[in-house]
Amino acid sequence: MDDESYRMMLANMPALGGRTSSADLSIRGLSLVLDALKAKGFEICPKAKPQSRRLADDEQSRLIRHLWLQLADAGIVRDRSEAALAKFVCSMVKIEALQWLTGSQASKVIENLKQWQKREVNKQQNNGGT
Repeated sequence: MDDESYRMMLANMPALGGRTSSADLSIRGLSLVLDALKAKGFEICPKAKPQSRRLADDEQSRLIRHLWLQLADAGIVRDRSEAALAKFVCSMVKIEALQWLTGSQASKVIENLKQWQKREVNKQQNNGGT
């Protein structure tokens, strides 16, 4: 339902007193809106439970994880978790789990992590020498 149709539906519900935004509604008003939407075919879907996924155990994934943890141990990465690593990988190659990476995508992540490490080592050397 588009925004205009939604607001018109709210405005046409006498019990809501002409309000056109759900932000202005009480719990009772929100319940009435939900009932009206259900009457139009809306169905509530239960929130899916997150599935625990086995860690990728191929050679490239182990190397990616190793490099990530090295960066964390050096204080460069603040969050050493697998979830943080997955977000990093997703930002690079738009894939949400190491298990789903192709060989070339995994290589891209590995090279990026190596370059990141190298930049940080160079920074530390340059800062230590001055």
